[in-house]
Amino acid sequence: MAFAVIETGGKQYRVAVGNKLKVEKLESEKDLPTGQAGLPAPVGSVIVFNNVLLTVDGETVNLGKPLVSGAKVEAKVVQQGRHDKVIVFKYHSKTRRRKKNTHRQPFTEVEITSIK
Repeated sequence: MAFAVIETGGKQYRVAVGNKLKVEKLESEKDLPTGQAGLPAPVGSVIVFNNVLLTVDGETVNLGKPLVSGAKVEAKVVQQGRHDKVIVFKYHSKTRRRKKNTHRQPFTEVEITSIK
């Protein structure tokens, strides 16, 4: 079974062809006019991950130091979304200080199409 370990968004993921995974929000790279940075990658577009740390193909193991040269993983964007709401509540007992905040982390769901 062929798989690879990639790095994106400060995290490492073990991926194989056909896997779907949620990663930190990926932004569009092409055809952006100046001043429009931060737009999410459109659904159906192809993303190439160049930060490949390890590739395994049967008995062959390629370990990068730190990256495997010439290796890349291609994925297709399935959806853009946000995770469930997380409540952040800070409380100090003796001063009666309470602070409530919420957060929803954006994500990009991708499906791995090829490992090269």
